[in-house]
Amino acid sequence: MNEMNGVRQAQDELIPLSPEIEMSIRKRMDTIPIFRTLGFGEVHLGRGSFESIVPRKSEYDGIFECFHGGLLMTIADSAAAIAVLTVCGSESRIATTDMNIRFLAPAHTEVKVCARVIKAGKTLIPVSANLWDAKANLVAIAQVTYLKL
Repeated sequence: MNEMNGVRQAQDELIPLSPEIEMSIRKRMDTIPIFRTLGFGEVHLGRGSFESIVPRKSEYDGIFECFHGGLLMTIADSAAAIAVLTVCGSESRIATTDMNIRFLAPAHTEVKVCARVIKAGKTLIPVSANLWDAKANLVAIAQVTYLKL
């Protein structure tokens, strides 16, 4: 366990994917426009896991000079989708059924997102997604549920 600003966070080792599965997940990501639009970079994949850095672009700020909350929600949802694909397969058809997010602090910098599948059910797949700023401040925690179509 690692302590980050008073929050205990499990620093799980990513369970490696086979090179073929990882390549197919990355190819699928390349076809999803939001990943290019938001600039997801430094992507790390594992079974049931997705980690990435997303740069802050001031043209996407909200009413304050920080990451717009709706974009943080989009980042969490997108990261969760890829975590799901690592357990269901890159060509799986999935959809978000529900999502909640708690904003804990403004994000004035890039954010690191870490999404982890909580349970790979037959139909529903809940995922947790946490976002930190460049100073390792936890800025948002989200939970997303995906449906296998």
